Amino acid sequence: MTILVTGATGSVGRLVVDHLLAAGATDVRALTNKPEKAALPMEVDVVKGYIGRPETLPPALEGVDRMYLAPLTETVHEVLALARTAGVQHVVDLAGPEGNWWHAIEVAVEESGVAWTHLDAGEFMENSLIWADQIRTTGQVRDAYPDAANAPIAMDDIAAVAAVALLEDGHVGKAYELTGPESITRADMVRCIGVALGRDIPYVELTREQAVEQLSKAMGEHADWYLEGKAALVAHPQQAVATVAQVTGRPAKTFAQWAVKHVDAFRVA
Repeated sequence: MTILVTGATGSVGRLVVDHLLAAGATDVRALTNKPEKAALPMEVDVVKGYIGRPETLPPALEGVDRMYLAPLTETVHEVLALARTAGVQHVVDLAGPEGNWWHAIEVAVEESGVAWTHLDAGEFMENSLIWADQIRTTGQVRDAYPDAANAPIAMDDIAAVAAVALLEDGHVGKAYELTGPESITRADMVRCIGVALGRDIPYVELTREQAVEQLSKAMGEHADWYLEGKAALVAHPQQAVATVAQVTGRPAKTFAQWAVKHVDAFRVA
């Protein structure tokens, strides 16, 4: 069984490759735009291409049975048409439920007629890296809504679920809501980073306007939308679900565990 991982050098796709190999998969094909810089394991069949340029995909899709589809809305219909023509039997997509800007991927996958499994992931724990520069340079976090609470998930756990859905039967037609194992406030996330670093990190609360100005440098027009979501989580915290444990047989990583593993990103070099 040949499995194609698109976006194989991306943040989640690369981890999907790792989990497939760890589970014993022997015919993994990785799609990457720069094979010469991919640094993928020798046992992986590396093919040059990018889902944003569908014309590059036919060689990568040849003989593929199952495919992990990275989230890119602009060309998803063309990619899926090519996948169906090539005989792909099952697509596992990273997307989002109705109301999410990645939901168009789910719609396109279902319309393609190919069997599917949707991975509806919540906010990534890795999004907290937006605080890394502040912590390294000022020793504190300046941000809004410290009491906003959600259940962020580690990208590695998303990849682990994707690998199981690609390798095992019984996942077709399932839309898996994916969260971390706990609902945690932003203030407590900063506290966990501080514990990992071995020092206290103050959370300096900004007004909405101050936070928009600060985040606009990195997020542009999406800063206000992002903060609107955080404001909603103050009154209505996101609740955790146990899908990762149910699918993989092991609990999802807590934010504290993630912070320990990624502590170097927040530490002064």
